[in-house]
Amino acid sequence: MAFSTAAAIQRPTNPRLNRPCVDCTCSPGLLSRQGRRASVFLKQMSNNTRKSRSGRRNSNDSSIADTMSIYSSDSLCQSAKEVNTTGRLLALRKEMGKNELCCYIVPSEDEHQSEYVSLLDQRRQFISGFSGSAGIACITRDLLNFNDDAPEGKSILSTDGRYFNQASQELDFNWTLVRQGIDPLTWQRWCIREAKEMSLSLGGKPAKIGVDPKLISHEEVVNFQNLIKEELADVEKCQVELVAVPGNLVDNIWNQFETVPARVNNELLLLTHDSHGENFDSKRDRFLNCLTKKYQIEDLNSTSFIAVALDEICWFLNLRGSDIPFNPVFYSYLLINEKETILFTDNPFNSTISTYFETNNITVKPYNEIWSYLTASIESNSLKKFFIPDTASWQLINTVSKTSFKIIPSPINVYKSVKNSIEIANAHCAQVKDAQCLIQYFAWLEDKLVNHDALLDEYKAGEKLLQIRHTQKNFMGNSFETISSTGANAAVIHYSPPVEGSSMIDPSKIYLCDSGSQFLEGTTDITRTIHMTQPTKDEINNYTLVLKGNLALERLVFPEGTTGFHIDIIARQYLWSHGLDYRHGTGHGIGSFLNVHEGPIGVGIKPHLAQFPLQAGNIISNEPGYYKDDEYGIRIENDMVVKEAVGLEFGDKKFLKFENITLVPYCRKLINVKLLTKEEKEQLNSYNKRIWDSLVQMIQPQSITYKWLKRETANY
Repeated sequence: MAFSTAAAIQRPTNPRLNRPCVDCTCSPGLLSRQGRRASVFLKQMSNNTRKSRSGRRNSNDSSIADTMSIYSSDSLCQSAKEVNTTGRLLALRKEMGKNELCCYIVPSEDEHQSEYVSLLDQRRQFISGFSGSAGIACITRDLLNFNDDAPEGKSILSTDGRYFNQASQELDFNWTLVRQGIDPLTWQRWCIREAKEMSLSLGGKPAKIGVDPKLISHEEVVNFQNLIKEELADVEKCQVELVAVPGNLVDNIWNQFETVPARVNNELLLLTHDSHGENFDSKRDRFLNCLTKKYQIEDLNSTSFIAVALDEICWFLNLRGSDIPFNPVFYSYLLINEKETILFTDNPFNSTISTYFETNNITVKPYNEIWSYLTASIESNSLKKFFIPDTASWQLINTVSKTSFKIIPSPINVYKSVKNSIEIANAHCAQVKDAQCLIQYFAWLEDKLVNHDALLDEYKAGEKLLQIRHTQKNFMGNSFETISSTGANAAVIHYSPPVEGSSMIDPSKIYLCDSGSQFLEGTTDITRTIHMTQPTKDEINNYTLVLKGNLALERLVFPEGTTGFHIDIIARQYLWSHGLDYRHGTGHGIGSFLNVHEGPIGVGIKPHLAQFPLQAGNIISNEPGYYKDDEYGIRIENDMVVKEAVGLEFGDKKFLKFENITLVPYCRKLINVKLLTKEEKEQLNSYNKRIWDSLVQMIQPQSITYKWLKRETANY
């Protein structure tokens, strides 16, 4: 059956976004990876405007209509947001033909199922042009078209609500956007139905759906195979199968269009005890005891656990890396049993780490040797049983399938999410540092735009924030790409301003800044939405509704055993009462100088969150929002520690609460005080006092930062 709802979910067209420009050769898939954009026109416009403008803006000035065009993205080459994928898809379909595939799946993840990946693993972005962190591309090759030189087919990109707006702008005419949770067919069913139709048209000839087995989890494969059985249950003379394709087909064609990025293997960093709070031998003993008791293992010498997730390996070994931008991790696998710990990595390390490995009986082998090592150990019977994490790739499961293995949730993932007292103290320290940077940045930004009539684009403003952060001791870099967005761009939930050609920040519109830092002490993730002149009534009221939800979740006291799945409604209730909502989760776990998005906990409606109760020691974000497409976006994000609510018990059940550790004030101009309760105003006043008391000693009294902070932390 053909995808009958394609018209309903086709990428929306916007004349402004698709307007061509003369001799445009923009290719964001390539340019974004090279860190550049082409927009000579914008540079010329900015230079000319800087020379011609003087004095401060006057809202009553008749020339305001002319000057406002400076901030408009209408003047930019919007076709630069798309890459023509026709040639790439043709080349890929030829590779699919060599493997007799009717459909090929291109996931976003690397072989460790990482959310954020290195340049070399950005295959989905290369083939589709879509640059968001989440999504999956599916490409068909029509088996009824026998022209091997010009194979035809369809292509879809499936992503979640954070990226609907962005994907609609970045995908070209070859692609159809499938909106997860909105459109009737999932990408899995789309693939199966396309394959089923081709098999039926060819009298039952097998239709193969291919995927690189290293890039898809075994759990996803099992679910996909079950869907095939369900879709074909009442169909005769039809064969559809999911097959593992060795070697990656996108890799086979990549160098025809771009220089393929090199794999990065940077030097490792060993944390000291005052950074991690628990030594390797303690973590190892705790982990092995868990396996022994929970799964009743009698012989740990012949039973091994294979750690796959990069942040779990880093946490377990008290090591950090820098192989993936913004994520202090390195490419590796880790095999753990009673006899030894084997680290598979190609990353260099110094003599101190070498001694550390020897002291802790950690053997180091080349990264890709994991596969031959497992195969040889299984054949020689030296490794007899495996515990495999449920996030493991199809390839890993296939490799150990000839011996005894059990798929389990990784205990390391849960251990990592519960911070010890040193990690929590360090998190507080990191928040103080980042708060200093953010208030200095917002004060500087407002002063430049409002008082000095400066022209600043989104990207350069974000670079100023990075420059300010570099002044802090132990700053290791941003924890993700800064979301610096003005006006309508703020409605793109995970907007990323281009290096060149980003919009000018318009002080008469909302500005949303979502950013974070990696300090040796910890990881931060903070969002503030501000307005520097006069916001509209609609903006003020909707901001206040978002704020009320944020404050309500922060106040929540809840019994042990409560999950983030259960409490998501707390943050949405005020928006819901006005028929409003947002298409992303309310919170995610945050690492300790690790990934900014950390499992397994979170606040949201994803079913897996119901499996992991919040625990004292978790650090989690609180980030409700509201987004009005083509106008503005609002998000308010704090980082919170889960703590025991001392003195509260119900029988033998204890209670927990949140502590907001972020120290950046909310935007006063965007708060409708009339919508706040007495409790909420007291909560805001207490928060502002804590911010002022924590930061005032670090700020020069005559500075613009001091004046900005004093104004923003005044009582309500």
